[in-house]
Amino acid sequence: MKSPDVESAPTSPEDAARLMRFATYASITVAITLVVAKTIAWAMTDSVVLLATLIDSVLDGFASLINLFAVRHAITPADKEHRFGHGKAEALAGLGQSAFIAGSAGFLLLESGRRLLDPVPLQSYGAGLVVMMFSIAATLALMTFQRHVIRKTNSTAIKADALHYRTDFMVNISVIVALVLAVEGWGGFDAVFAIGIAIYILYSSWGIVQQSLDDLMDRELPGEEREAIEQIALAHAEVRGLHDLRSRRSGIATFIQLHLELDDDLTLLQGHVISDEVEMQLQTSYPSAEIIIHVDPASVVPHEPVPVFLQD
Repeated sequence: MKSPDVESAPTSPEDAARLMRFATYASITVAITLVVAKTIAWAMTDSVVLLATLIDSVLDGFASLINLFAVRHAITPADKEHRFGHGKAEALAGLGQSAFIAGSAGFLLLESGRRLLDPVPLQSYGAGLVVMMFSIAATLALMTFQRHVIRKTNSTAIKADALHYRTDFMVNISVIVALVLAVEGWGGFDAVFAIGIAIYILYSSWGIVQQSLDDLMDRELPGEEREAIEQIALAHAEVRGLHDLRSRRSGIATFIQLHLELDDDLTLLQGHVISDEVEMQLQTSYPSAEIIIHVDPASVVPHEPVPVFLQD
């Protein structure tokens, strides 16, 4: 069974590149708008929880800017110095974003701890509530578009950016609760919620690090996708077996290599035709993939146990 990301992929890499560019432009626009609005609200309320979400939005803006340059580089066609393309720029951007996120969380923990020891009562939260409701609406609109782009491209950079804004969405809701509680009750609620936000930001950044490292280390595709590739290849009536399947992702590109086992008495031309037919079937499911197929006579293929470290 193919993964939803693969099934929803566009019919051409050009469509994926266009969607990724639009997603980065939308992300930067939203980030700048929210930074301006939250700066005004924080100046009017002096709320540390509003400062928390302001810092997060500033870092989102920097991260989105990194994404813009990374995506533009990642979708650049392969050249003679980079024959496999530039897709790993997305993973490098993901690591850069995680550093920004971790730094903002550390600062926020320090500021929240100081405010928790010396709570400052909030006098008003009206401006903060208005800004946070606006932030929720803008973030929800961006998340909806990013989700569409991810389904179409499976982009690591856009996934990382979307993770920021999913965090923002939940943070914005918690900020509203914190503002109300801080004004109506104990002033320390403001700092307590800010600490919770910082911890969640750190947790989110670890997910980005893991995904980026998987791409940089050429981790194999998930087991269900490898099984789907095998099923597509073995579905051809002339294919007798398959071995040495290797796969990885780099940005929006997928790389697939495999060996087909065919009858010994086929001519070179017949083997070539069969290989092309299998490649076309795989290309239908993985339109952005680079596929390399090697043909072997079935009789010379050693059927030995697969080493443990190569098993799924």
